[in-house]
Amino acid sequence: MTLDLEAIYIDLHRHPELSFQETRTAGVIAAKLQELGIEFEEGVGKTGIAALLRNGDGPTIWLRADMDALPVPEQTGLEYASTARGTDPNGNDVPVMHACGHDMHVTALLGALERLVATKDEWSGTVVAVFQPAEEYGAGSQAMIADGVLERFPKPDIVLGQHVTPLPAGTIGVRSGTQMAASDGLTVTLFGRGGHGSRPHSTIDPIVMAAATVMRLQTVVSREVDPRDVAVVTVGSIHAGLKNNIIPAEAKLELSLRYPDDAARERVLAKVERIVRAEAQASGAEEPPTIVTDHTLPPTINDVDATAQLTAAFDAAFGGGTVIDPGMFTGSEDVSWFARDSGAPLVFWFWGGVDPQKYADAVAAGTVERDIPTNHSPFFAPVLQPTLNNGIDALVVAAREFLGTPAA
Repeated sequence: MTLDLEAIYIDLHRHPELSFQETRTAGVIAAKLQELGIEFEEGVGKTGIAALLRNGDGPTIWLRADMDALPVPEQTGLEYASTARGTDPNGNDVPVMHACGHDMHVTALLGALERLVATKDEWSGTVVAVFQPAEEYGAGSQAMIADGVLERFPKPDIVLGQHVTPLPAGTIGVRSGTQMAASDGLTVTLFGRGGHGSRPHSTIDPIVMAAATVMRLQTVVSREVDPRDVAVVTVGSIHAGLKNNIIPAEAKLELSLRYPDDAARERVLAKVERIVRAEAQASGAEEPPTIVTDHTLPPTINDVDATAQLTAAFDAAFGGGTVIDPGMFTGSEDVSWFARDSGAPLVFWFWGGVDPQKYADAVAAGTVERDIPTNHSPFFAPVLQPTLNNGIDALVVAAREFLGTPAA
């Protein structure tokens, strides 16, 4: 039976699910794996699926796709746009959208598995396909590892993965070394003393404290990081107060920090902590702030030799000029935990999902940042084709490059 991959993609796009809630998505994947005759386990790392395709002696490769969506209201105008809603970890009812393309990742991996099953006489070895939950929380890969995926399935000789991105369709972006930044998510709680809005002198206002902290944090990158280095300090969320005439007792900030390596991480974290504590002290806070790390992601580092080998394979398969060096992305990923914990090399690449003419027009007009939606935008949606076929082709080329060939 041939999978209707475009229909699968449209279905997944219409029915996105938040991190660790991907039960329907997992059910769709399981049904398609059964159709392909591939053995698999469900519920790995809560909602993940690991599939196993054995085909004689040879290397073991892992192919990974993430499958969770985001609390974003879709505004693409597509006929199959999501109208789904979900409940976030705080119990809030939120819109849900595949604003990062994980529906495309899942569908491309299913298509690659279908192709590998159909061509088993042309390769040998073992393929482990990992459908990972909760990448957006930076927690899914570690959840699967904690659930024993590295012990229950053959360990990889190499880990391979890809991500759709706003490059022209037909383009592959990959580089040796650090491909994506390390990151930390922090929750900072600032403690003041609440009171009546008409008597600010009797309070310690945590909103003013938070405002001063946010502004001062902007100087970490602009004034304390070498301009030749890469770092990001973003305050993405501020929560304080419930009414205009009440000065609250506390304020919460949620921070996203990005850096290329562990040394930079240590430096930026130390500067952030210094500023948070100093601003609290300057405001007369009677209780020191708390700084909680919500997640930590390592840098995504591509193996030098394996990346060179795969780049040559992509060039041979798709033509010279297809592969570009996109530079280091300041976004972060949790795919590298599989490689790090298994001791295997990693190659993680990007493939384009934008209509090439639309992208060329935006480049000519100097409006790429305005006219080409990026991942996590409510307007982000890869053009279905040729993006899907390109993603399947890239995974198959990568898999075949590192798998063995049957004995004569």
